[in-house]
Amino acid sequence: MTHTLSVCVFCGSRKGARPAFMQDAHATGAMIARRGWRLVYGAGDVGLMGEVARGAASGATLGVIPQHLMDREQGRRQVTQFVVTDNMHVRKKVMYMNSDKIVVLPGGAGSLDEFFEVLTWRQIGLHDKPIFVLNTEGYWTPLIQLLNHTVAEGFADASLLDFVTVVDSVEALEAALAD
Repeated sequence: MTHTLSVCVFCGSRKGARPAFMQDAHATGAMIARRGWRLVYGAGDVGLMGEVARGAASGATLGVIPQHLMDREQGRRQVTQFVVTDNMHVRKKVMYMNSDKIVVLPGGAGSLDEFFEVLTWRQIGLHDKPIFVLNTEGYWTPLIQLLNHTVAEGFADASLLDFVTVVDSVEALEAALAD
């Protein structure tokens, strides 16, 4: 039996200020489905999260949502698998444990929390899953600068930067994921 690649996508529950954010979210979901991979995501039907899911609608999906966000994020039930967790921490853990690769699209504090948690876990050796950042229209450039600053100021080893692959387009993301 062959293993289907599972791609965890962390992203915003809001649309963001630029149309390119929603376009890339939809294109990312569609690319995951077209490749026959499984989307693992936060199960919300709002913002970029909902748009990734709509893009992936023809493919396999695992949606994970904490009970307290079912109304706020309009928990999407049109998924292959749907998991309701007790809290946000368990949501992240279930998403991470059910994925092979991690993608971060534009988002806010929640997306930053998700990114830094999986990056920290990678830094301390808890996993070796690749982490990809889709830098739509330069959205994550300040984040990448912060990571470089952290290394330059001696608070992280330079190897930290090797744990994150930054791509500027969905096409580049697809190539990186397929590698």
